[in-house]
Amino acid sequence: MQTTVRRTAVYVYEAPVRIWHWVNALSIVLLSITGYLIANPLPSMPGEASDHFVMGYIRFVHFAAAYVFTIAFIGRLYWALVGNTYARQLFSMPVFSGSFWKELVHEARWYAFMEKEPKKYIGHNPLGHLFMVTIITIGGFAMVLTGFALYSEQTGLGTWQDTLFGWLIPLAGQSQDVRLWHHWGMWIIIVFVMMHVYTAVREDIMSRQSLISTMISGWRMFKDDRP
Repeated sequence: MQTTVRRTAVYVYEAPVRIWHWVNALSIVLLSITGYLIANPLPSMPGEASDHFVMGYIRFVHFAAAYVFTIAFIGRLYWALVGNTYARQLFSMPVFSGSFWKELVHEARWYAFMEKEPKKYIGHNPLGHLFMVTIITIGGFAMVLTGFALYSEQTGLGTWQDTLFGWLIPLAGQSQDVRLWHHWGMWIIIVFVMMHVYTAVREDIMSRQSLISTMISGWRMFKDDRP
């Protein structure tokens, strides 16, 4: 018996969303690596300290990537206002919808290999939607807030970083508390990225709908295998 593969394509992610996704991904990689090295510095270099600028370069990359992350986040927020329906998913969640939570449970069971058939979604599935809003939107905002609060200690009193973000340090108690929150946030995002990559590859293989290529072309492909 011959099997016919039917394909349906839907344009989901516009170019600004796709660009933001990959810029954001690169920023997170750079921020995570440099953030880890800032918290756990490399062994001391031989010779005079004035002959080396290793930690200075690491901090520069961290700060530069933080600015890129923040500007991209603001741009992504703007596009949520002017883009299509799927561009707004990152900043909204139907928490009062019973079907949303019911389908979220189904997705959790699907990822746990407790469901035989996947459901197909044009945008984010409910479980992915929940994690994207929680980790990327809320978590990203928290990282910007804590990161620039710590950065304001470097720029000094009266700078715009101090004016906009410096208030967080006395509110938290001390800068070490804010530094600890920022560090924990880094590990939460790292774990999320690992899960995100795994689920994207898994869905491409098992759910007969594209995920990875969708964030490149913008088109989501649905495959329907019929004899």
